Amino acid sequence: MKEMKEPAKARFKFKRKHKFNLILGLFFLGTILLASPTARFWLRSLLEYPVHYTEYKNFDIRIPGDYEVHGIDVSRWQRKIDWKRVKNMQVGAVNFDFTFIKATEGTWMVDPHFKSNWENSRKNGLIRGAYHFFIPHLNAEHQAKHFIRTVKLKSGDLPPVIDIEETFGMSAAQIRKGTKQFMDLLEAHYKIKPILYTNRAFYKKYFAEEPEFKPYILWIAHYHVDELTLPDASTWHFWQHSDRGRVNGIQEKVDFNVFSGDSARLRSICLP
Repeated sequence: MKEMKEPAKARFKFKRKHKFNLILGLFFLGTILLASPTARFWLRSLLEYPVHYTEYKNFDIRIPGDYEVHGIDVSRWQRKIDWKRVKNMQVGAVNFDFTFIKATEGTWMVDPHFKSNWENSRKNGLIRGAYHFFIPHLNAEHQAKHFIRTVKLKSGDLPPVIDIEETFGMSAAQIRKGTKQFMDLLEAHYKIKPILYTNRAFYKKYFAEEPEFKPYILWIAHYHVDELTLPDASTWHFWQHSDRGRVNGIQEKVDFNVFSGDSARLRSICLP
């Protein structure tokens, strides 16, 4: 074999070094993915990010009549959201004025899409609210502190939300005690009463007829019915009426909500 000329030798060494660095980089990436569920989630989200969102001509669900103000709620399960498309979608007289966004769960978990959803929903003109998925067998104070560290509310935002819908083996008294403690801590910090979210059956079993929960704004889930009434004749404020809606800018199905008043009333319950 003839001896390679100097430039050819240099190119060969460069390619060999480049290949070695690439292999080394892939090795470290693989190690990180094996060790970190969060890293795996973000890589999957990146690979699944739609180049072109599906455009829907309708919401693919029945919308309850006689309500002026509509909204959605989202979490990591809706993946990456194009909030401009969400805000611009309108079917007949229905478009979206507000959104609730999952922020935290338990004492440590932060929804991986919270920051993006929180910033971009407001930037595109939606009234936003943040919610915490409450786990009754974990310390209520630690959960409240976790939410407070994560969520910085501004004027015009909806009050903070506690999502309580599972018992995790706790008694009715324990559930009510932990829920109330969590809500008291949020009220003390944000200077506004939180919103209580749960489904109708859970509300009936654990909160109906309980005087200490009467002052709170209620957000109730009750799907695929023509109207929502509460067993203790309390007044609901938000009704999550479907978990199967379709929205431009979101690839997955979405929870749909209505508000019991007009847009001025919605703004009046937000942070001053």
